[in-house]
Amino acid sequence: MQLGIIKEESFENRVSITPDVIDALKKIGIEVIIETGAGDRAFHSDDQYKAAGATVGSRSEVLSKSDLITCVQFPTEEVSSALKKGQSLMSLFQPVYNKDKIAKLNSQGLTLYSLDTIPRITRAQSMDVLSSQATVAGYKAVLLAATSLSRFFPMLTTAAGTITPTRMLIIGAGVAGLQAIATARRLGAVVDVFDTRPEVKEQVMSLGAKFVEVEGAADASQAGGYAVEQSDEYKQRQAEAIHKFASKADVIITTALIPGKPAPKLIAKATVEEMRPGSVIVDLASIMGGNCELTVDNQTINHKGVSIIGNSNLPSTMPSDASKMFAKNILNFLKLLMKENQVNLDFNDEVIAGTCIAHNGEITHKPTKAALGE
Repeated sequence: MQLGIIKEESFENRVSITPDVIDALKKIGIEVIIETGAGDRAFHSDDQYKAAGATVGSRSEVLSKSDLITCVQFPTEEVSSALKKGQSLMSLFQPVYNKDKIAKLNSQGLTLYSLDTIPRITRAQSMDVLSSQATVAGYKAVLLAATSLSRFFPMLTTAAGTITPTRMLIIGAGVAGLQAIATARRLGAVVDVFDTRPEVKEQVMSLGAKFVEVEGAADASQAGGYAVEQSDEYKQRQAEAIHKFASKADVIITTALIPGKPAPKLIAKATVEEMRPGSVIVDLASIMGGNCELTVDNQTINHKGVSIIGNSNLPSTMPSDASKMFAKNILNFLKLLMKENQVNLDFNDEVIAGTCIAHNGEITHKPTKAALGE
């Protein structure tokens, strides 16, 4: 099989396949052709790809010669229109949000693999792109907050007096949230954490943070690491608890998303206005409207001295390691997909069935209730 890698658009610095996985791909019967310069912004040169055994060519060569094309972001019209029936595409398609685009690709007779629909089960952890990239986002969110904050993170005892540590509130203890906790604690911040899932309390406390408990949350254990819709009574108690901790925080990092729905509004304008000037909010849910009432995606705004950073693509700001993780996830999925050097599209395998969203002119993706936010 011929695997093609295309260069991402200017806003995306990652590349879907890195040189370090090419030898492993060849061992399972996959030859690689990559578009010239595709890895440049992730600091992987064409020469590195050639040395690893890949072929470097133009975009038109990649699209015409490949059986399967991989990319990080949803492919552009230029890319998709050049593909022919029988070819395959692998990307972060987000089928719940992009139904019309998926239908158009399906009408071309393409097989589509959506890396964001890989089931979040133990067997598929090594293929879980969402988790690997959330790790990057959680880490970078803390560093972004640290460089934007007007204060030190750790407590310092100096000849000029004692500097108290930064207080941080992290909302959501999924993969991004847990990485944010670990990073913030390493930098010396005092961390409070809110999550609707009581089962994450032990993980939060093991990282040295305090867990903020609000009783009566709806069960989110089957939501694949996402938040779920809560009752009005619970939302009121939740809002009061979050306001209490948020108004005293120097830094807030929010990560809460509900699949298929706008991000829940957890930080009200009034709460922001009670925060100390110079404080920072990093909203990782900005692409879906944000957890803060004032968030604007891909913008940093200042409201009465508080910086609110909306960034839904932080992994792109650490493209070297983010790409390596992304590529390793793809490699592990392809090891499952390939049998005796051929694609074995086994829909009895729940990982393959969950990831293949279109095949032979049929939309095969059946979103779960959790994926629809129900």
